[in-house]
Order: sequence, then C-alpha cells, then structure tokens
Amino acid sequence: MTMARKNLVDPSITRWYHCISRCVRQAFLMVDGSEDRKQWIEDRLEKLTENFAISVGGFSVLNNHLHVLCRLDPDDADQWSAGEVVRRWIAVYPPKKLDFGNDKAVAGWIRQHAKKKKRVTQLRKRLKNLGWFMKSLKEPLARMANKADHCRGAFWEGRYKSIAILDTEALLATSAYIDLNPLAAGLADTPEESRYSSINQRIDHVRCKGQLSRLRAALQGSVQASELAGSMEQDHWLVPIEDRRVKDERSRAGMLETFPLGSYLLLVENTGRMFRDGKASMDAAVKDVFCRLETSIETWQKRLDRMLHTPRLRGCFFAMGNQSVQAILADRADRKSCLASKPTA
Repeated sequence: MTMARKNLVDPSITRWYHCISRCVRQAFLMVDGSEDRKQWIEDRLEKLTENFAISVGGFSVLNNHLHVLCRLDPDDADQWSAGEVVRRWIAVYPPKKLDFGNDKAVAGWIRQHAKKKKRVTQLRKRLKNLGWFMKSLKEPLARMANKADHCRGAFWEGRYKSIAILDTEALLATSAYIDLNPLAAGLADTPEESRYSSINQRIDHVRCKGQLSRLRAALQGSVQASELAGSMEQDHWLVPIEDRRVKDERSRAGMLETFPLGSYLLLVENTGRMFRDGKASMDAAVKDVFCRLETSIETWQKRLDRMLHTPRLRGCFFAMGNQSVQAILADRADRKSCLASKPTA
C-alpha cells in the first residue's frame, strides 16, 4: 500500500530527501521536443531554491526521469515577514495581471496581500513543503510540453518517489549516485561532461571564476587547493559540498563536514572510472579519501554498483547503518502507540 507523503517526509527525523520523478510510461519526453526541457528543469530548480525554504544538494536530468536531492529548511521560512512570504510566492507563481516592470505596482501588491493573515500562513506552509516544491518544478513543464506537442494528458507519473536519507555516509552515496546517473545511462563518458547535473554545475561555477587550475590541483590531492576550491561554492545556488561552519560560522550550511569539493570530485571521478573501465587507479589522494570515509574502494564500488544498476530504488529510507533505520522504525512505533492510547472524544 502507498504510504501518505506526510508520513514519509518529516524534518524532525531528517532534512535530506532524494526525490525521483519519471515521465509517464518512462517515455523519453525530456528530449522528444528539445534539450531545452532539461535546461528548463535546471533553471527552474535554481529559481525554486531562491524562493522556497528548500535547498538542492544535487540533481540530474535524464531522458525519461530526474533526480533531486533536497534539504528542508523549515526554520528559515518561519523567520520570513509576511511581505517576504508574498514576494517569494509571486516570484514562483507570478500573477498574470501584475506588471513586474512596475516596481511601485509590485510593492503595492505585496503590501496588500501581506495583510491577509490566513493566506500568508497558507503560503508559508507551501514554501517549506516538499510536495509543493516538486509540484512547482514539474507542473509548469508538463503544461509547456503539452502545448509544444499539441497534445493533452499526463507528462509525469502521478507520484514522485521520496527517500529519506538518514546518515552522512548515505548522503554522500546518494549525491554520488545522482551525479553518476548520466554515466550509467550512457549520456556522458565522464562526470564533468554530464550536462544537466549538479556536478557539471559545480565545475562550471569554478570555471566561470577562472579557478579551474585550483580545481585540477585539488583533484591531484592538494589539500590547500581543495580548501580554496571549497570556499568558491559559498556563492553558488547549490548546497556546498563541505559544511565549513566549524571553520567559519558565517559560511553557508553544507552537506558534509571536513569533506571539501576537491575530495568529492576526486571520489566521483574515480567511481565513474570504475564503471567505465572496470577499475580505477588507487593513488595516494584516492586512498586518503577512502581512509577518511573509514571504508574501502571495494566496499564503495559494491554499494554504488548496486544502486546504479538497480532498475528502481526501493524503500522509503536509506542509511548505511542499520541502527539508523531501526531508530526510525522504533520512533514511528512509539508515535502510533501514543496516538492509539489517546482517548477519543
């Protein structure tokens, strides 16, 4: 039986969720019209992260499905003023009659609608809700594609899949899995060549800053270069790979402590080489990454191989340690027991 989304997504358990959405009948609808559909998804993700209290740590857009790694930031939404809530909402769903070229008219619209407390409360809830985030990502593209193809009907399968990520090793594996999906699908030979993916976005961001030399040095194992490359992610729309708040409390919240961008790219590059060539060289830099992860290259390869070559990821939770899943199941059992023991009116 399908589980209700409200029972699957709970920020008090984990803020990280791997969302997967497939085109109807798994048809190649992302490329039937034009590659612009994939670019639209990428651009839309950036706009949504600017306005929702939800951040994106990774994504890949393939021919018949997409992956998005989302982090819920509900506390951020609770701090927004009523006017800020309205401003963010109309940025995502612009009213047809509002002239956005007229700043005075836009400011007046926001002031007027910010007075409607019930509406503001409703919009605030939507802007921190994963279901509304995915709806805002998928629905507009479906309408645009149907209009372009002169047809009606569903573009996406009715329900997206969400998998709760319960520990940091599972978060790293999920991020790498998403970035390696285009390679597994035969759309690219190397991770950096995979368009419409988060790893391509991260590398392009460094390239635009003219700092590819630092990134190359980081990939050769230079700790200093890896640190500098990681600092360049602070102004990118994706969640930074490294959580640098221990070093600098003013830094944005990242994905993994003491694991900089250079180490992540090195990990993904070598993992991709495993699947392309059947093996990967174990130089000192790669060995150091796996030592810090307290795992081996063989164990990592088995995990990613199982994920990448499974037709569909199964389950509602993902953790590398069974204790994480057991804790969640125990917590849910306690909640059900509490609800069952409450007296009815």
